[in-house]
Amino acid sequence: MTRAPGTLYGIGLGPGDPELLTLKAVRLLRAAPVIAYPAAEGQASLARSIAAPHLPGAQREIAFPMPMRTDRAPARAVYDAAARAIAAELREGRDVAALCEGDPFFYGSFIYLFERLAPRFPVEVVPGIASVMAAAAAARRPLAARGDVLTIVPGPLEDADLEARLAGCQSFAILKLGRHFERVRALLDRLGLLDACAFAERVSMPGERLTPLREASGPAPYFSMILGYRGTEPAMAAGLPRSAVPA
Repeated sequence: MTRAPGTLYGIGLGPGDPELLTLKAVRLLRAAPVIAYPAAEGQASLARSIAAPHLPGAQREIAFPMPMRTDRAPARAVYDAAARAIAAELREGRDVAALCEGDPFFYGSFIYLFERLAPRFPVEVVPGIASVMAAAAAARRPLAARGDVLTIVPGPLEDADLEARLAGCQSFAILKLGRHFERVRALLDRLGLLDACAFAERVSMPGERLTPLREASGPAPYFSMILGYRGTEPAMAAGLPRSAVPA
């Protein structure tokens, strides 16, 4: 009799706080016999550290090192190898929980496992709280209301592209700042948007920092973003003071 394959679960872990996982994510993490997760070269896995409080122990683990480079070739090789290792477990009928910071389909590393494995195996995606939503909540800064258009853009875009994409929106989030922070900050200053923006880094994790963009300075970590608003809703332009937020 042919063995039924295991299911690959793409588990959204949220922005970093282990308490911000969904009940479904926690249930699947506790039940999966195998977990798979990325780890930056030479570093412990952030994804695994977020999931750690919910892991029962004694699970098989597949860690795949992620090269922190812009060219695609090394990453392709890593994902090819990770997919082969995960596929071997799935063929034996073992479910695999693939850990993904934030949401699996929002700039998530799980996308590249999905495209390699979904044509051959059962896959279920468990959404997570994306960093943009977590940053807005932490900063007491609503993202969009009524007819506002929310635009999310990656910081590595060229200035002309960034400016064009911000021109037609009322609310925006700029992600993946890192070494691009000072350039993006200077662009927003030239556009007269500096005072309409807030800066957030390591939201919900140790070292969280939230500040008006005018007061922020680099360098900025990869896990940072800028939230901005150029619309007409009066409550949207600035975060509410913490004293005004009910406990």
